[in-house]
Amino acid sequence: MNHFVLVAGAWLGAWAWDEVVPGLREAGHDVHALTLGGLAEKKDLPAGQRTHVQDIVGHVERHDLRDVVLVGHSYSGIPVGQAAERIGDRLRRVVFVDSNVPVDGRSFLSGFDSDDVRQALDANAGCWPPLPPDAYAGQELTAEQIHRIVTEGTPHPGATLTEPAVLRRPVGELPATYVKCLLDGPEPPPAVAEALKSERWELVEMDTGHWPMFSRPRELARILVESAAVD
Repeated sequence: MNHFVLVAGAWLGAWAWDEVVPGLREAGHDVHALTLGGLAEKKDLPAGQRTHVQDIVGHVERHDLRDVVLVGHSYSGIPVGQAAERIGDRLRRVVFVDSNVPVDGRSFLSGFDSDDVRQALDANAGCWPPLPPDAYAGQELTAEQIHRIVTEGTPHPGATLTEPAVLRRPVGELPATYVKCLLDGPEPPPAVAEALKSERWELVEMDTGHWPMFSRPRELARILVESAAVD
């Protein structure tokens, strides 16, 4: 039995994994879906990048979890990758789901052309508001799923996007699976492409959009279970 720790991306809380959790439990695994500080039911808590890393590390240590599979989607690949390094031999594997990955000294926003996000932070008291419904078009999401993401999503704390990651060694040294969602673009980000050169990384492709926990939850659960079995 592995212990899956699931962390969703920007604006989302633990609720984003509701349809993935049953498939993991049916396969005999323990599952912990986390909400990071400043989001969902924790929306009133101040949070920066260090907070989010500690949210993950602290949960693993408080519950004395071992054989841990850390799963980070989108933004959360940044804190998940740092947490994976910090939990040491508790880690079984880390799975990045169409996510960014941490690079020492670089922030989430330094990984892409982020002027629009920075402008949104300036205009919204340092928070990144959820995207409008039309931003989710072409991602294999139903109208109901888009409505849920938009209405249940919470503004994302800006400090988590601008504070730099801290790593002792390159993320490519972690045992990892990268799940690329092809409707969001066929090529992984440059930092991911570099990490995929490592013998410890594998690439898995899904023919769906950027939010597979909504569009393909059963398929994603199967991929996560298979990834955990990779030596």
